[in-house]
Amino acid sequence: MNGQVEILLVEDNPNDAELALRALKKNNLANNVAVVTDGEEALDFVFARGAFSHRKIENGPKVILLDLKLPKVDGLEVLRAIKADPRTKIIPVVVLTSSKEESDIVESYKLGANSYIVKPVEFDKFVAAVKDLGMYWLLLNQPPTK
Repeated sequence: MNGQVEILLVEDNPNDAELALRALKKNNLANNVAVVTDGEEALDFVFARGAFSHRKIENGPKVILLDLKLPKVDGLEVLRAIKADPRTKIIPVVVLTSSKEESDIVESYKLGANSYIVKPVEFDKFVAAVKDLGMYWLLLNQPPTK
């Protein structure tokens, strides 16, 4: 993948990942999207290790869309690790999950999530939510210069 990854999509459900990618592509926001399917792979990507050791940790994504219910390493643990490391803690993390559990919402914000969005069940609403996320985090949000 050439260029800096703009969005890291961490999603173990292939249908949800495909819907998110389609929504981003439809709105010309999918030029540099990386998709990983479990928490361990997400951490390897963010911290440039394992299969992603060719990356530079400084070239982190502009935003991470993070599901919570992931195999290998839970999404909350991924969030905890990202926000605990000074090299990665400024990366915006948007929790995009099907969980409406108050404890998940509270814990996500305590760990430093920048936003918490419950995935809409209806296709059109899901596409709109992903489009809005991409537009905001890639085009409107002003991140600090590293």
